[in-house]
Amino acid sequence: MTGGLWVFGYGSLIWHPGFPVAERQVARLDGWHRSFCMRSIHHRGTPDAPGLVLALDRATGAHCDGVAFRVEPGAEAATVAALRERELVSSAYLEEELDVSLADGRRLRTLCYVIDPHHVQYCGGLALEEQAQIIAQAVGGRGPNRDYLWSTAEHLHELGIADADLDWLAERVRQILPMTQV
Repeated sequence: MTGGLWVFGYGSLIWHPGFPVAERQVARLDGWHRSFCMRSIHHRGTPDAPGLVLALDRATGAHCDGVAFRVEPGAEAATVAALRERELVSSAYLEEELDVSLADGRRLRTLCYVIDPHHVQYCGGLALEEQAQIIAQAVGGRGPNRDYLWSTAEHLHELGIADADLDWLAERVRQILPMTQV
């Protein structure tokens, strides 16, 4: 990857990269969309009550706006190791190098984690209402599934990135939960 190691974030990496960042830019990845298409049995759910986490799901004509992070020079190997531990915990994600377009006009290759559509945890095509019901109730090792949704939606708004499905889900989960849980 020219210009150092770049990582594309579309979900929790946006608000919690977990590695030293030298530069961050809003970026677009063509041919993929952000989707709650992965059952989470570790971080936002359990094997008995899976939650849902975001993944990049391939789709013709789609795009995903997110953030490209340039890793601090010298931290590349440690970053890749940490990302593999975090993202490949259940082998539902595949590690790929994909080209993105940065908001400043540059195009570059980034490290990305995309869903394996053949993995048992893949659940693409769930109706938004079904997603909201799961997200409202699931809790995993990193906390309530709803917090993951809300934090991602909030950070996308701060970056000026529109995602109508996430906005709908965030509002619907608030409607589902009693006010004491929010």
